[in-house]
Amino acid sequence: MSRPMSFASREWNPLTLALITSLWVAAFANWPLWRALLALPENASPRGALFIAGFGAMIASLTFVLLCVAAWRRAIKPAAALFLVPAAAGAHFMGTYGVVIDPTMMVNVLQTNATETRDLISLRLVASLLLIAALPIALMWRLPVRRLTVVAQLSRNLGAMLAGIALLAVLLFALFADLSATMRNHKSMRYLINPLNSFYALGSLAHQANARPQGPPEQIGVGATLAPRAAGARPPLMLLVVGETARSDHFSLNGYERPTNPQLATLGVVSYRDVTSCGTNTAASLPCMFSHLGRAGYESRERDHENLLDLAQRAGLAVLWLDNQSGCKGLCERVPNAMASEGAPAALCSDGECLDEALLHGLDARLAALDPQRRERGVLLVLHQMGSHGPAYWRRAPADRKPFQPECLTNVLQQCDRQALVNAYDNSIAYTDHVLAQSIAWLGRQLAAFDPLLLYVSDHGESLGENGLYLHGLPYAVAPREQVHVPMLVWLPAQTEQAAGLRKACLAEQRDRPISHDHLFHTVSGVLGIRAGEYRAELDAFAACRQP
Repeated sequence: MSRPMSFASREWNPLTLALITSLWVAAFANWPLWRALLALPENASPRGALFIAGFGAMIASLTFVLLCVAAWRRAIKPAAALFLVPAAAGAHFMGTYGVVIDPTMMVNVLQTNATETRDLISLRLVASLLLIAALPIALMWRLPVRRLTVVAQLSRNLGAMLAGIALLAVLLFALFADLSATMRNHKSMRYLINPLNSFYALGSLAHQANARPQGPPEQIGVGATLAPRAAGARPPLMLLVVGETARSDHFSLNGYERPTNPQLATLGVVSYRDVTSCGTNTAASLPCMFSHLGRAGYESRERDHENLLDLAQRAGLAVLWLDNQSGCKGLCERVPNAMASEGAPAALCSDGECLDEALLHGLDARLAALDPQRRERGVLLVLHQMGSHGPAYWRRAPADRKPFQPECLTNVLQQCDRQALVNAYDNSIAYTDHVLAQSIAWLGRQLAAFDPLLLYVSDHGESLGENGLYLHGLPYAVAPREQVHVPMLVWLPAQTEQAAGLRKACLAEQRDRPISHDHLFHTVSGVLGIRAGEYRAELDAFAACRQP
């Protein structure tokens, strides 16, 4: 009597492995989607349960159809791994932080550096990769795969694909009413379908890259000039500080009950309370806020253009970008730029990243090294902060600059006590307050040679557990206010008020005026006296307070 073949000794058809992988992905890698669907009140019924089960079968069917293309003896295992690994990583980040995976989030993933990657690594991530990806891959790799002729395997694959498509069509017809209502009312759900969301995002980025003309960006500000300065006026020196992940409602200058801005509160800054960002992540916001197109125009653009830095340089100003993060997202490629870590003291840098005070180290020497002819016309100096970059908020401030205790000391934020999480985040805001105060002190020492001004604005906000959401990056259309409501403030001494024709009292009167990142390009151009065709006075946030 022959013994039955064991699980690992029998030969498996590639289609069987494709089906098992599809079911595994649908059931286990999509748990953030099932959790989100179960939380919807319309699914708290037998009909809702039936819809969720049918939706799972749809995801399994679609995944199976895609895997049928690779259902060949030598290809099926690598193809299954290609689905399982991103599915496991996606499940962790979507389930842990409440983010979704769309094209803009994929840009963030592709541009993440080693330091940011380190901050995201946790035991939960390792567990997700092991259980959802490594375990089934290891089991599958041990299985022998049946060898069939090309014709036989091709005919089976085509038949299986047709069966999968037919099942998908039947389910779509049966569930269309519930599915269309869910996707219409809860748009973020479509970005939780794992790992198809990642494949869609990558495909969308590839299409966008191919759709735009290749080559250098279109020039702006051709023929730009500088307005003549008043008699006795010095060259302008604008310190534009680009914040990171700062929320307007956590600035005490804007009414927050905790003293997160104790130093700025004594320096006479004007803080704008109703400022909206271009996007919900750095990759989207940073290029958009430096563009003359505004958010709507930037998103619909058919080709890339130069930015505010290029305009300032073309007009004859000295420009310098200093970065303390993962880079300028292409903004500073055509102007002088440097990393804050270059030459920074060891006390400010460790483990591959620096505190934001490193941006101010050696600033006098950097200023003196700029082209002297351009420097005589004026300077635009941009500081790109690390700011409140999460989830490792506790890393963003030195030990002696943490007034709020205890603080969250893990990157798995939902494991933290809510108050400890807020403490860690608020410590990063309080440290930004200190860095901005130090920046103003440095500008104060330049009064003999320049008419200085500081403008600070954050690139986007952050979710701190509200409605189960953490970090940022939700699609703009569904993003909560916490992710798009950002702080913006300006400091200018009396000397600059007179030289620039700006009335500080007027600026303060307008601090509750709704403005957005769309205003940045035109506001900076106006302050620096840049005359160019792209400038629009109606988008200059300071125009109403500027005297001839």
